[in-house]
Amino acid sequence: MSYIFDPAPQPSVAIQGSEDLYPVHRIYCVGRNYAAHAREMGRDPDREPPFFFMKPADAVVADGSDIPYAKATENLHYEMELVVAIASPCEDIGPDAAKEHIFGYAAGIDLTRRDLQLAAREKGRPWDTGKGFDRSAPCGAIRPAGQVEDPGHGAIWLKVNGEVRQSADIADMIWSVPEIVAELSRLYRLMPGDLIYTGTPAGVGPLKPGDRVEGAVEGIGGIHIGIV
Repeated sequence: MSYIFDPAPQPSVAIQGSEDLYPVHRIYCVGRNYAAHAREMGRDPDREPPFFFMKPADAVVADGSDIPYAKATENLHYEMELVVAIASPCEDIGPDAAKEHIFGYAAGIDLTRRDLQLAAREKGRPWDTGKGFDRSAPCGAIRPAGQVEDPGHGAIWLKVNGEVRQSADIADMIWSVPEIVAELSRLYRLMPGDLIYTGTPAGVGPLKPGDRVEGAVEGIGGIHIGIV
């Protein structure tokens, strides 16, 4: 038996200090997980439980890539995020058990077609066109969990053309990494290869062709992309 055409290449992310690659299975994203960002998006962070959306696995883009300005938008935004990489299957676990299922952490950017996202939100429609498009999930190399001293604290920042646009601490997340993993495991059977983008702090904004974007999460790593 053979395929009628060649299967698509396996999406993957680099691993710090290794020639091995982390194969991507699914990409989950947490919406409005920093209070200040929730407010800048016109929402009350004290009244919302965590909610999630997804991107296709092949939306992942390697660190150092040049990314074409996204189709069908006039308002492409950056959102700097801590990314969690899952190591082993888990479902219906509690926060205390989450750590044993985490392979590592990375710095990532959730690129967003903001105009399409807001238009969908106003009509009560899914965010897929605003979030789950081609090359919308740049991700830096994954730092294995055993090399991360405290994944619950650390500066997170993003610059566009050398100017700081986002600056916060991952301790400011409304829902912690263990809580996010536990909540997702109630909704899905998490699998090795799953990436979780954990939300962005305040300061999101537009990008244009020619912009150089860099960001980092303290103690974990960085991400650099260009918009062309």
